[in-house]
Amino acid sequence: MKHRTGTVYKICCSLFMLLTLVMFTGCGNDVETVPEPDPSGKDFSEYKTPGSMEKAYDYSFFFLPGQDKKGQAYVGDTMPYYEDGKYYIYYLKDGGDSYNHSVYLAVTEDFVSYTEYPEPVLESDRGGGQDAWIGTGSVIKVNGEYLFFYTGHAASDHFEYKEVIMLAKGSTPYKFEKVEDYRITPPDSLGQKRDFRDPEAQYDETTGKIILTVTAAQGGLARILKFTTDADGSNARYDGIIFTDPAGKFWNLECSDTFSIGGKHYITYSAQDDTLWYAVSDTPYGPYSGASRLDGKLFYAAKHVKGSSGDYMIGWARRSESQSSTQDVSAWAGNLAVQRIEAGEDGSLYLVPAENIEAGFVKECTVYPEKGQVTIEAGSAFSYTECFTAYERFMLKGDMTFTGAGDFGLAFDFNGKKDKYKLIDFCPKENRLKLMFNEGMTPITETELELEPGVTYPFTYIQEGSVGIIYIGDKAALTVRLYGVSGKAISLYAANNTVVFSNLHEFIK
Repeated sequence: MKHRTGTVYKICCSLFMLLTLVMFTGCGNDVETVPEPDPSGKDFSEYKTPGSMEKAYDYSFFFLPGQDKKGQAYVGDTMPYYEDGKYYIYYLKDGGDSYNHSVYLAVTEDFVSYTEYPEPVLESDRGGGQDAWIGTGSVIKVNGEYLFFYTGHAASDHFEYKEVIMLAKGSTPYKFEKVEDYRITPPDSLGQKRDFRDPEAQYDETTGKIILTVTAAQGGLARILKFTTDADGSNARYDGIIFTDPAGKFWNLECSDTFSIGGKHYITYSAQDDTLWYAVSDTPYGPYSGASRLDGKLFYAAKHVKGSSGDYMIGWARRSESQSSTQDVSAWAGNLAVQRIEAGEDGSLYLVPAENIEAGFVKECTVYPEKGQVTIEAGSAFSYTECFTAYERFMLKGDMTFTGAGDFGLAFDFNGKKDKYKLIDFCPKENRLKLMFNEGMTPITETELELEPGVTYPFTYIQEGSVGIIYIGDKAALTVRLYGVSGKAISLYAANNTVVFSNLHEFIK
């Protein structure tokens, strides 16, 4: 009897689970979602805090230095260099065993996997010299020799110049020796000796000269300067100012870069404590047009590199000091972040996913709305429909069309309470794409995005660990940081709007 009863019970349970699955697949938010197991093999419900969850991630696409005896280190300002199929990504290492932002190296061929070199390729002066702290620079190869121009930041006011441009050389891209007494100092016309940094070097084969751009300030305005040196870095000549902050409100234009795409010439920079900007010119080194933003505040200090497969911006994704914070994402340094950069027919620039990262998501998993489509008709209150699951790494794709003026987007569960949801928010009324915490009460970052009612827009969202980037076709990209969401549901939402989300797909690696 017991055996027969147990068998009947098991059959009934199986039928019930099958019926539940059918109902669940067809009814979207009517029942509790049951996500597929994370392909990483981790059960994120076992991690009780966002901090413990963060420690469990194995970052691949968004490289993070390995922990060492002194703790977790982070990627600061990047200085990418490309040669023979390899991307050498030099970076200011923040924390861990790095001394005062010494320069470390990670190498990749595909932006999917990285080889980390544990020793510094260029170390800050432990004796308290002119480069007691190292600031951003760049690497070029001239006549078989590698030249590393970098910022020497003095830790003491004993030095006449707080910042100067210094030089190191190497026979390989893996180690550099400082050139003793090499200095490029601020020109007297600047009227200051403190803010003078971030050299970007380009070698002009036709003239045999090196062109350096340097960020500085003059008369309270942020500037970008141009210098010319001989092929070995000697005999630096100041050529003048090539760019002045058109906004007139930033005291520094960090990590500037110059490059060409499709016959146009561009300058990029990260405005201090702001976002990544660009300006365009018909000729090298200006004059430049007015500047436009490329991303939000969480994609910082990005610089350009051209490889065999295209053009990329490589920077870092900002982090929080406390992963449990729902108030800000403002700490310096974070994970490495790579985005492909392309130019439109009008010369405007936009960011899209790096193709190898996008191609890494090969397995499609269940989305909960029937036929991958959701229509949300919402009044003044937020209306949510659970659709996806936040795995350790995943990609979402779909289209969206709206008819009203209210907000809509993606909502990420943080702790089971709707008032703590983290939102990737489309705001047609303000022409903004935003990241907001606490169900929209706490703004974190934003970028410009002009959307029109009745038009269908494609979106792609890629997340690994707590780092994510959302792309709206060729119109906008926004880097986000979402701690504590892995293993939880992702909902679509709207307020004061009618939105159709269609062609919804979720992919995992």
